[in-house]
Amino acid sequence: MKPCASHFIFLALFHFVFILLGCKNRVSGPRVENVIGTVCSVNAFDGGTEELYDCIFQRLREIDALFNVNRSDSLIAQVNASAGKNSVTVNSDFLFVLNKALYYAELSDGLFDPTIGPLVKLWGINTDHAKVPSDKELETVLKLVDWKKVIVKESANDISVFLEKEGMSLDLGGIAKGFAADEITEILKEFKVKSAIVDLGGNVCVFGKKKNGGVWNIGIKNPFEPQGTPALVLSQDSSSTVVTSGVYERFFEEEGLRYHHIFDVRTGYPAMREWSSVTVVAPENHSVDADALSTISFLMGFEKYSSMIDIPVIYINNDKSIQASASLSGKLCIYDWQESDISFE
Repeated sequence: MKPCASHFIFLALFHFVFILLGCKNRVSGPRVENVIGTVCSVNAFDGGTEELYDCIFQRLREIDALFNVNRSDSLIAQVNASAGKNSVTVNSDFLFVLNKALYYAELSDGLFDPTIGPLVKLWGINTDHAKVPSDKELETVLKLVDWKKVIVKESANDISVFLEKEGMSLDLGGIAKGFAADEITEILKEFKVKSAIVDLGGNVCVFGKKKNGGVWNIGIKNPFEPQGTPALVLSQDSSSTVVTSGVYERFFEEEGLRYHHIFDVRTGYPAMREWSSVTVVAPENHSVDADALSTISFLMGFEKYSSMIDIPVIYINNDKSIQASASLSGKLCIYDWQESDISFE
């Protein structure tokens, strides 16, 4: 497919994916804050009041207090600190996200594992103490990664979570941003906003219809030049969510090798694959699913993922070839990147 001829103005440039629009459509906003561990931007083009933004970012702070593993006072930190000792009472939001994570753990045969916390901490990627761990360290830590040892109990008066082994820890960073994006979508509906863009550190939702009746154009980063122009442009005519997982955002290098943040829990090492980024395209209110599936699809590969899951996906491979689900044909084109055509399968 030939590169797109349209011209775009880049309005959001956060992490993996950014939105491209015409200036004339900017009505109000965006409001940008650093919360839930990333830069969050919300731009409501019709109905973007201070009350709306206050409500949205208050909700994000509530979610941060539930799922931020780097906060000692968060609910997830309390669950982790009690591993192997006692259960912890959680609320319905925590239960919903955890159950989603456990569902995708089972679906992926453990490739997506919410108990990956000890492995993430051991590698320390995106910290000042990142390192390649020893085989002995990995062997010890991998014994603590097992989603089947998460015990959830529900009664009429209580919901509790217990991690069976001391030293286990949950890390729901691979799905919590998706939950947050879906919660924002619900707030936008409550305030009767007609069109908006939400970008939670690369987890992008386009909401409603553009005022001029045009399509939303979503830029998908070039993983080989992530600070440059996008590799691809995806056009959507209605609300949708787009989530990318890639090897180029959080990583460190040692002895000429790059170690990124997407782990294969079977080996304990970052997943070395023949692709550099994977983007999942899901309908409105399914950002929580797209979040988990972007990781799962990166770990599985195009053929296995496509045979199991009917949510469209885009792979940018290491050889710069591009594979995409057949349902995206006519919606996806190359933007200012002459490396390859797109293979729709």
